[in-house]
Parts: sequence; structure tokens; C-alpha cells
Amino acid sequence: MHHTVYYTAWTPAGTGDLIRTLSLRGLPIILLVLAALIATRVIQWATARITGRIDQGFKNSDELVRSESEKHRHSVAQVISWVAIVIVYLVVAFNIIRLLNVPITGFVAPATVLGAALGFGAQRIVQDLLSGFFIITEKQYGFGDVVELAVAGGIPPAEGTVEDVTLRVTKIRSSDGEVITVPNGQIVKAINLSKDWARSVVDIPLPAGADISRVNEILSRIGEQTFADPRMRPLLLDAPTPMGVTDMEIDEVTVRIVARTLPGKQFEVSRDLRSRIVRAFGRAGISLAPGETIQTGAMGAPAQAESNR
Repeated sequence: MHHTVYYTAWTPAGTGDLIRTLSLRGLPIILLVLAALIATRVIQWATARITGRIDQGFKNSDELVRSESEKHRHSVAQVISWVAIVIVYLVVAFNIIRLLNVPITGFVAPATVLGAALGFGAQRIVQDLLSGFFIITEKQYGFGDVVELAVAGGIPPAEGTVEDVTLRVTKIRSSDGEVITVPNGQIVKAINLSKDWARSVVDIPLPAGADISRVNEILSRIGEQTFADPRMRPLLLDAPTPMGVTDMEIDEVTVRIVARTLPGKQFEVSRDLRSRIVRAFGRAGISLAPGETIQTGAMGAPAQAESNR
């Protein structure tokens, strides 16, 4: 006589209900996850099309620099894309919880405790989001702008070209090709070097006995020649102008020449002015102060965007 013995594996209480729920709700959950992934791809594709159209419009135009409206539209498209993706995932997460029949009211007490705990830890994130909101709405800077961002904590300023702006971070590309990511809440001052117009500043150190009148005459001639140059004329808003002596020391004086340029073109203009000054001074027999070199600065428009938060 044979006896058949059946063995059953012990499972935790409620596992059967969970398996049954997953077997019944598994397909809708998978579809929701797939829908979220597809929606994310569609949002990213649409954003790429919009920003690509903006970039293509600039490339096909005769403009040498992007207009402020184009920069702002590009940044707004990036921010809307980021917000839309966050909303999609929040909606999907809520629907998955509902399909699993998890009582929402059961989350009230834990959410209160968790909210109080995160209230301290999430202050930085909330600060980043609020700062990003004001950066976008106030048009402090946008895609393609050349900026200098002073960061809290004594960290050296981040300088470069803005490549991406979201509500939480700003990404800029430095002159060395590095991508620097700066949380918006950590920006204490933003200097926009390509807002509306920019200014090229070239400082020239000279010996104390230099003939300043002759130097200013040569600089005036250099400014007129630069403004008449077909290659440089489109970059300039007016002719470079000598400002005279800007600094005096015991054994040297500093003279300055400045020029208003298109946004972001101040560096190219400064390079051209330096080369012209070196050649003109060499022909005139004027030497620089011993051990000194021609210094170049670049300033943006007076309405530089500054945020102190």
C-alpha cells in the first residue's frame, strides 16, 4: 500500500494575495511603465526638434550672435521638458500604487514623519528649484550665453558657455572643454558676459616716461582702422576708443582702449586689438613697462544679471 505525501512550502502571510494581485494587475503595470518610457522619449524628441529648429534658424540667418529671445526660448524648452518628464513619472507611480490597491490613507502618517525629516534635508533641493525658476523667468542668462558664476563656499567662479539650464542645475562648458554643473541654489552672483552687448577692454602698461599723447594718438588710429576693417566691422557696435591713463604707479602708467561688441565677441575683438597694438607700438618704437604684458579684460553690458540668494 502506497501513501502519497504532499509537501507545501511555507510562505509569508499575505504573499498569496500579493501574487494574485500582481497576476491580475501585472499587465496594466507593465503597460504603464512602458507608457512612461515612451512618453519620456517623445518629450525628449519633441524638445530636440524645438531646440534644433531654434538652432537651425540661427544658423540660417545672417546674425553673428543669438538674440536674447532665442536664448530664452531654448532655455524654456529645456525646462519644460524636464518638468514634463517629472510629471509623467509621478503620475505613473501614483497609478501603480492605485492598481496595487495600496490604501493611500495609510501613507498619511508615514508621509508626515518623512516630510518632517526631509524638510531639513530637502531644503537645498527646494532652494535649487526656486533659484532656477527665477533664473528662467528673470532671463538672467540662457543657452549660449557666456557667464561667470560665483558659487557659495569660497569655490573659484565657474566660467564658460551655458549648455543647459534646468530648474535645479546649470551646465556650462569651460574654455578647456570641461562641463561644469552648478546647482542653481549655490549661485550667489551671475555675471552675464553676453547680455545684449559686451565690452572689450585692453590695458597697456607703459613706462612712466612714455609720451601719453602720442600713445593715445596711435590708439585712436588703431580704433579707426579696426572699425574700418571689413572682417572686424560686423563684430563692433562702435569704434574702439582710447580712455587715457587709468592707473599710475611709481615706475609705470596704464592706458586703456575699449570697444563695444556683439555679445560674446569681445574676446575675438580683444585678440585683434592686442595684435594691432603690438605691431603699431613696434613700428613707433614704444616699449611696454619692463616685465609687463598687455592685459585684456572683457565686460558685459551694464545690466549684468546678478542674483544674491
